[in-house]
Amino acid sequence: MSEGLYDAVLLVSFGGPDGPDDVLPFLENVLRGRNVPRERMLEVAEHYQHFGGKSPINEQNLALLAALRGELTRRGPALPVYWGNRNWHPLLTDTLREMADAGVRRALAFVTSAYSSYSGCRQYRENIAAACAPLGDRAPQVDKIRVFFNHPGFVEPMASRVRASLDRFAPVDRPSVPVLFTAHSIPTTMAEGCRYVRQLTEASRLVAGQSGASTWELVYQSRSGPPTQPWLEPDVCDRIRSLHATGVRRLVVAPIGFISDHMEVLYDLDTEAADLCRELGIEMVRAETVGTDPEFVAMVRDLIAERHFAEPTRVAIGELPASHDVCPLDCCPAPASRRP
Repeated sequence: MSEGLYDAVLLVSFGGPDGPDDVLPFLENVLRGRNVPRERMLEVAEHYQHFGGKSPINEQNLALLAALRGELTRRGPALPVYWGNRNWHPLLTDTLREMADAGVRRALAFVTSAYSSYSGCRQYRENIAAACAPLGDRAPQVDKIRVFFNHPGFVEPMASRVRASLDRFAPVDRPSVPVLFTAHSIPTTMAEGCRYVRQLTEASRLVAGQSGASTWELVYQSRSGPPTQPWLEPDVCDRIRSLHATGVRRLVVAPIGFISDHMEVLYDLDTEAADLCRELGIEMVRAETVGTDPEFVAMVRDLIAERHFAEPTRVAIGELPASHDVCPLDCCPAPASRRP
């Protein structure tokens, strides 16, 4: 194994169903302990059935896994890469057991979320700890890599995608085309305890600046809580309606809160938002996510290397500093509804 602090990498993601029979068990895993009406769960289940009951996230994670393994083979460090999910197979419990059986003692976790929040950071750390608990002394120590919202390896590929979307419009129209940066909405009680909104706003500002977007704003999508619980707003479809009322007839939607085109992108944006735009007569272009862009994959490798080799420099651009390597104990607390 490569000389350094760690002997493996763990790719950690949300997970998704592999077929129609998996959809309800998967959603029950996702929503366990959350106050979400069953009607809402069945509504989301129907979203998956539009795509054959299969989420694209698993194939996208496999592609990222292969790309990352290739990058580490080419540039080092030569660490094995494992994959485990929060909500569906391969589950973290199975992957951590496999790692322990292989003799892994210290691993770095790359979580497929660029931002700090309970659901996007701390909850994954809790999931990893829970998966390690049954292994006792055999459990690897797993350290999470910092969030990367302001790393040029994320910002620049995203900016190139927004620029390509703006280029779909005639040069005379581009300056007036608004860019709606979208991210998953979260409860306001969760947002108040973390840097989610601040980091998203900064990432959007950086991408807008590098892509030449003259008008932009941050909006939200995919809320799943009860109507009585406040979540971050405005919703992307509500904002599209209000822009239409002001005369907007062209826009770009850029899912900056996601790194791959999984279900929230394919249904909430490519289906619901796109259908709404057609109904209103708005020409909408949806920017691609970073996926396995070589610059993005190189960034993941660099984040691994900076921790593995204890490099002192933490690359970041913009007005906010690079995020911390080790989360404080009070970082990104669970919203009140999730606390024991």
